[in-house]
Amino acid sequence: MSDLDQLTQSLARNLKRWRKERGFTLDALAARAGVSRGMIIQIEQARTNPSVGTTVKLADALGVSITTLLDYEQGPQVRLVPPGQAVRMWSTSTGSHTTLLVGTEARGPLELWSWTLMPGDGTASDPHPEGTVELLHVTAGTLTLVVDGEDHPLPAGTSAVFEANVAHTYRNDGDEPVEMTMAVSIPPVR
Repeated sequence: MSDLDQLTQSLARNLKRWRKERGFTLDALAARAGVSRGMIIQIEQARTNPSVGTTVKLADALGVSITTLLDYEQGPQVRLVPPGQAVRMWSTSTGSHTTLLVGTEARGPLELWSWTLMPGDGTASDPHPEGTVELLHVTAGTLTLVVDGEDHPLPAGTSAVFEANVAHTYRNDGDEPVEMTMAVSIPPVR
């Protein structure tokens, strides 16, 4: 089985499991996530690989991390994630990419990300659930963080924290690659 097949099967199994654990019908999850009922059915039957945006919307609606939806190994108290098992979530032809390094469900989902943004690249994010917080640290280049329409330049060595329940964008307006690490804390579903 290829890595993509394994990921598709894991997503199908985990989405169905968490939807049922939360007591959500297909229609209820579709409404909460802003994703069509048909798309959820296709994902749960492992007939499609959804976009990163769709996966994020489903994870947010369920109150779990993307790691939880994609995880196919349930491990011991200490879980090591070798570089080859980190999940590349998106990439561009110019070399920008994000990698989900590790995540947990303890006291609400918590995710750790590694980002590379090449000059001229950027990505926008829809608002996350109320109470979601993002922390980031720029290790190279200058990141332009846009939160609720306001630009915040973050040169290398700078860290930031913000409530991510508003639209936000990460951009590289500079001439050199931006490297950063980001942690996302998502409140548990009540």
